Amino acid sequence: MNAYSDRLAGRVAIVTGASRGIGLAIAQRLVAEGARVGLTARRPEGLAEAVATLGGPAHALSVPGRADDPEHRVAAVSQVSAAFGPVDLLVNNTGINPVHGPLVELDLAAARKILDVNVVAALGWVQEVCAAGMSERGGCVVNVSSIAGLGPSPGIACYGVSKAALNHLTASLAVELGPTVRVNAVAPGVVKTRFAAALYDGREAEVAARYPLGRLGLPSDVAGAVAFLASDDASWITGQTIVCDGGVSLTGRAG
Repeated sequence: MNAYSDRLAGRVAIVTGASRGIGLAIAQRLVAEGARVGLTARRPEGLAEAVATLGGPAHALSVPGRADDPEHRVAAVSQVSAAFGPVDLLVNNTGINPVHGPLVELDLAAARKILDVNVVAALGWVQEVCAAGMSERGGCVVNVSSIAGLGPSPGIACYGVSKAALNHLTASLAVELGPTVRVNAVAPGVVKTRFAAALYDGREAEVAARYPLGRLGLPSDVAGAVAFLASDDASWITGQTIVCDGGVSLTGRAG
């Protein structure tokens, strides 16, 4: 028996960076609530495994490629639309953070790559689904941000800058695309994924102790917030960055 409602029944979604971690959890939650989902990520093998866990081609379709590749974005929207119908939900989950250290020592090529993947590509995906008719038919965009974008984040500062830009992009798009398209973001704290492992490996209890709720996040925590924002239960919410962080941002410590 499905533990979730069918509040997303009939919806067609694209989730980027969906072969594992938060992206896969989001795809799982959307399918559990009735949506059909196109998954994108760089590794075809990981995507194939993800599609299998989601119930196969009746529920999910994989389109391998890089989120910052314009040709991939065109192909993904086209293939998902052909298989399931027009896309009415986009989840921009892809994000990278390949460097650690102070901004004044940051390789500028790495900075450009972070901004290109985390911000420019997200805008490119929105442009693509709107070009395919979302702005006329109506729909919803949810961007996966981070609490690193809410204030200075030593060591991962450029990543934080990119997420701050993504939060502002979210608000700007909400104004431009309303009333037909809602645009929101979710800003997680430290979530137990391979992507964030360096932030807690070997010291999870110490890191979790900073959180008022006493634990680190799980991918399913973020997935639930995304599903809410994608649903009609959030029909009067747009332009918001919803903090999903176990309360850690209230303490002034970002993880």
